[in-house]
Amino acid sequence: MSAQGLIVAIIVLGCCAYAAWSLMPSAARRVLAAALMKLPLPHLCLQYFARAAKPSNSCGCDGCDHSELAPKVGSQPASKPAVVTFHPRLRR
Repeated sequence: MSAQGLIVAIIVLGCCAYAAWSLMPSAARRVLAAALMKLPLPHLCLQYFARAAKPSNSCGCDGCDHSELAPKVGSQPASKPAVVTFHPRLRR
């Protein structure tokens, strides 16, 4: 096997691992991260897996009410409704 083939194989395996991790359900990702934390890995990897193994009540996005970053119900005063101005396009 040539050096070029070895480099391509490493890149393809890395991409497959990234795609599998990204598309994996969060419950399976938590279990796998907890199992990977038991291996002797570098400190940065262990930090990443510890964050992934932590159970969360949110979906991870910033656009829903379940997010940790969403404002709490009683913490902020009610905001005024935003005024939306509609500018129709001139027809020729």
